[in-house]
Amino acid sequence: MQPSHFTPVPLEKAYRLLNHGPTVLVSASHGGVDNVMSAAWACTLDFTPPKVTVVLDKATRTRELVEASGLFALQLPTVPMAALTVAVGTDSAKTLPDKLAQHGVELFRAPQHSVPLVRGCAAWLVCRLIPEPHNQQAYDLFIGEVVAAWADERVFKDGHWHFDEAPEALRTLHYVAGGQFYATGASVKV
Repeated sequence: MQPSHFTPVPLEKAYRLLNHGPTVLVSASHGGVDNVMSAAWACTLDFTPPKVTVVLDKATRTRELVEASGLFALQLPTVPMAALTVAVGTDSAKTLPDKLAQHGVELFRAPQHSVPLVRGCAAWLVCRLIPEPHNQQAYDLFIGEVVAAWADERVFKDGHWHFDEAPEALRTLHYVAGGQFYATGASVKV
């Protein structure tokens, strides 16, 4: 069952979900195996169709699932998810197969999409892998076309973030190293 406040975002506005540079959770599934990892290096690449990039190390189970299925999701964890974000980025499903259960990761699936999504996030983007073997092997860089996007309408509505009006718990995370994050701050309009 999808969470309340799970509102579709028009694809022409999907780039705005990542444009402020948040840390993401990357999820994928293949052959009945789900996994989630955190990634600090993800960004928008193009508007039409919307495309994203994310760096996925060769040693990760999530990368294997992305390469096998051709699909992945990027999700924007919130302040209460900081410890979970560090945990799923530190522990590998290759050495800790039940890491999702151990860290309390709650998954759900959106209608008509097979990629697992992480409950509690501020936004979710489902992506179809655009194979670029050279970039993937040489740089661990993956490109995806966003095929569906949703956001929590309490913090993202009408194509814009509303962090100033939303509960503090819905602020997204920005990783700076050593287990330290900053939460998205106040708006500055020009």
